[in-house]
Amino acid sequence: MFRVTSRFVAAFVAALALGLSVSLGASAALAADAPATLTPGPQTGTAQRADQAAAPPGASTIPGYLQQTNGERAQVQPGNNAPMWREIKQQAGFSSLPDPEAGVLIQPQTAYPGSAFTSAGEAWRQTRNLLLIPVGGWLLILALVGIGAFYLFRGKIRLEHKPTGRKIERFTPFERFMHWVLAFSFIALAVSGIVIMFGKFFLLPILGSAFFGWLTYALKTIHNFIGPLFGLSLVIVLLTFVRDNLPSKSDLAWLAKGGGLFGGGEAPSARFNAGEKIWFWVGVLFLGLLAVASGLVLDKLVPNFPYTRSAMQVAEIVHASATILFMAMAFGHIYIGSVGTEGALDGMRTGYVDESWAKQHHTLWLDAIKSGKIPAQRSGPNAQAPVPVIKPKA
Repeated sequence: MFRVTSRFVAAFVAALALGLSVSLGASAALAADAPATLTPGPQTGTAQRADQAAAPPGASTIPGYLQQTNGERAQVQPGNNAPMWREIKQQAGFSSLPDPEAGVLIQPQTAYPGSAFTSAGEAWRQTRNLLLIPVGGWLLILALVGIGAFYLFRGKIRLEHKPTGRKIERFTPFERFMHWVLAFSFIALAVSGIVIMFGKFFLLPILGSAFFGWLTYALKTIHNFIGPLFGLSLVIVLLTFVRDNLPSKSDLAWLAKGGGLFGGGEAPSARFNAGEKIWFWVGVLFLGLLAVASGLVLDKLVPNFPYTRSAMQVAEIVHASATILFMAMAFGHIYIGSVGTEGALDGMRTGYVDESWAKQHHTLWLDAIKSGKIPAQRSGPNAQAPVPVIKPKA
């Protein structure tokens, strides 16, 4: 089972890295496809595209300049559509947008991270295409490449001593069930989210527009339905493990030694070490809840929320940012908990770890069990362990 899981994780990581590396063409492609930065026009103070030729000197002094039609303006200032938009703003019309945006056709100007100061819709588009996609893609690739380089340099963290055969219950059946619900829902969301955000760069040329359109629609539907399940399991996991993830003085010593990741052994730690606690508080709690909250807004599942275009734009930016950072951290968590550390996966797969593993990675936790402060069999005396469970010292 462990070998199969290890191969699956390695194959998944390799495929994901390959797909995202292809999507790096997004940086150049989007730079050419997305609107260029708007800069003030030379004579008029109007906005024009930076990749367009400057307006002829004195264009604004042409007789009848302010009365030009959009076609006439294009002759002297290509790309300046001010006459068209001025006419739209001055005319009364009908807008089918629902409250609270009834009658608002063009959003006010604003600036989102990485965008120019322009209409909100265009600002959101620039943020997504020029910041979130290329930077997010690079971040995920660098996370995967970093994990691969670490594995080649450090290799698997092996047990320093032979297994004793004495097993300690690390996770109860309920804890393992909720963890796997969270894990599999995360995989579904990660795969669907990556295809939705980056798929047009590495899947569309292969699958074609028809099949890719069907695939992204299906994955979007799956994403929308799995999201609430992920959120519910996330909250349960947080409540289940929060007590054992509270910071302690031993965490500083663990961090000072780098967790033994680069050799030298680990500093003694309790049930969860400082690295796992950082993942819990920063990854699961902060980024996880941020992703869930913004996702519920995008799914329109928050009662009495003002679902305006600007609110949805901000929610999408927050959601994409949080989920990309969450995935980058999750890759490290998955690696350390599976192929990166010998015996780690057994704890979540069977619920039990060997005493040698506990002594090497969580000495303080093992000492508390041997002293009787923590029960070695937390799921009850009738639970079936793989082999006899370690007994506390009399």
